[in-house]
Order: sequence, then C-alpha cells, then structure tokens
Amino acid sequence: MEIRQLKYFMEVAKYKSITKASESLHISQPALSKMIKGLEDELGMPLIIRTNKTSDITDAGLIVLDYAQRMMMLIEEMSTTLNDITNLSRGQIHIGLPPIIGSLFFPKVIAKFHQQFPNVHINITEYGGARVVKSVEEGEFELGVAVLPIEEQKFDVYPIVEEEMKLLVHHKHKLAAREFVELYELKDEEFIFYNEEFALYQIMRDEFINQGFEPKILFKSSQWDLMSEMVAANLGVTALPESICNRVMNPDIKIIRLRPAIPWKLAVITKKDRYISYAGHTLINYILNEKQFFYYN
Repeated sequence: MEIRQLKYFMEVAKYKSITKASESLHISQPALSKMIKGLEDELGMPLIIRTNKTSDITDAGLIVLDYAQRMMMLIEEMSTTLNDITNLSRGQIHIGLPPIIGSLFFPKVIAKFHQQFPNVHINITEYGGARVVKSVEEGEFELGVAVLPIEEQKFDVYPIVEEEMKLLVHHKHKLAAREFVELYELKDEEFIFYNEEFALYQIMRDEFINQGFEPKILFKSSQWDLMSEMVAANLGVTALPESICNRVMNPDIKIIRLRPAIPWKLAVITKKDRYISYAGHTLINYILNEKQFFYYN
C-alpha cells in the first residue's frame, strides 16, 4: 500500500466521481481507476461502487477513508514538526557536564542560548569528566564537555578552553612566597585531590608520577570551593584550573604557578558517526562562537 494510493482514494471519495477526481489530480481517468483497483485488490474488498454518474463509497471504503484521513494528518504533523526542529521552533538536547565546568563557564552561555531559542529544552546531567566521556560514548548524552586529552578516534572534538593548572597553598606554607613551584618539589606534600571519576584526578596523578613520585592524597572532593577551603584551613595543598583560582578570594590562600605548566583543556565532544540533532549542532556552534564568556565570568 502506498501513501499515493490513499491520497487518490481520498480525492475520489471527496468528489464521489473518478472523472472529477482525475481532473483535480491532473491524471487520466484510466490511471486513477487502475490505482484505486490496485488498492482494492490489496485490501481484498471493494471501496467504491462505480456507476455511470457517481462513485459511491462502500462501508469498507468509509473505514479506509477514516484511517487515510488520520494518516494524512499525521504525515502533515510530522512534516510540520521536522520543519519546527530545523528552524529550532522546538528541540531537545541531552548534555553531560562535569560540575566544576558547568558552574564555571556555562550559565551565561546557556542563558543566552535559551533567550534566542526558548523552545529548545536542554537537559543537563552533572558527572565527573571521565564519566561524561564514557556516557557520550555509550549514547547517554548527545554531547558532553570533557577535559582533554581523550581518545579522539572515538569522538568529534570541539576545543573551547585552554589554560593552566595552578597550585594553592596556605599563606603560611613554606612555598607561599614563591612565584613558581617545580612539580618535583611537591613530593612530600599532602594533597587535597579530586574524586577518581574526575578527569583531573588521572591527569594530575600522571604528572606527579612522571616526576618520580606518587602524590600523597589526604582528602578527595568533587567541589572546588571545599577543596580551596581545606587549603585555607592548612590541611594540605591542591591544584585547580586558573579560572577557578580567579574565584578564590580567601586571603589565607596563596596561588602559585607550576613548572612545567600543566594545561587544562576543555572541549565539547560528540561520538563519531552518531546522529546529532539540528538543535545539538546549533548549540555546539553557539558555544564555539561565544567562547569569550568562558574567560569573563
């Protein structure tokens, strides 16, 4: 059964005449009659009663007419909905954000995007960076924001932020007066670290191991403000991205650059070969075009 057959049948039912229906459809009467006959043969019952003057609809024809009208309405609704999506009159995006990144960079960008596209719903789930990467790979999220590096052969990567990690120490710490601290000098320090599900956990741990020591982790947390307050209480030292350090106002904390520098790179990621909605592509492009908001929070 073809949609065209149902449309032609609806036209015959409308005019109760194959002649008038063929004129309306701009096809020949024999071609229209053949189309209707094919539909009847497929359904196994007559749909119209043919006379010299009219083509009356049978009881079976009335049932087919009712379903055909509903099907045409659904097809029209589908076309309208698809048009709405491509014009961003509606849409839905599932995005995964690490908590630190979400609170730091995205409120202003999401607010501006919502003002421009109020009918696009953005569903945000906060996971640690490592779990965001896994969830994008498994299809839970259409897109996510991750800390690089990642296995780029599995993802399309759109870089958005690049800055340095910095060391936070108590103002009475022996290193507090320094402008730079070499990583190897931190061998005997006690660290306030990130939870294992955070990408920064592995990034920083690997950096210290490359310097020849395993970091002594005293506490683990997922909240940068708690980590900084622990430093202010002189419970240990930590390292945080520059943007977060810019928000630390506690006078008991000193912020120091690290050498060699440890980059902190963020990117929007999507899984390669996965369908990305028009709304999703629009959000990615919007984020890339609004990078300035990531540096003036």
